[in-house]
Amino acid sequence: MGVRITFYIQPGAKKTEVAGEFNNMTKIKVASPPVDGAANKELIKFLAKKLGVSKSSVKIVSGEKSRIKTVEFLEDIDLSKL
Repeated sequence: MGVRITFYIQPGAKKTEVAGEFNNMTKIKVASPPVDGAANKELIKFLAKKLGVSKSSVKIVSGEKSRIKTVEFLEDIDLSKL
């Protein structure tokens, strides 16, 4: 089991970026709309690139249809890159 982190996601933003904190969670704005899993895919792609890990090592373990998502990282990550 890897590291699990809970994020607050705001879909449909102008660009995908880390946007500070919200209720003690890291807030991430995602450019994709919350339709057909597009925002989830964008989130995984963004986190993998930002943290320097493979997309296959980033998994949403809860909150697939919610703004509050728990993400598991199967590789070692450096949170200072967020």
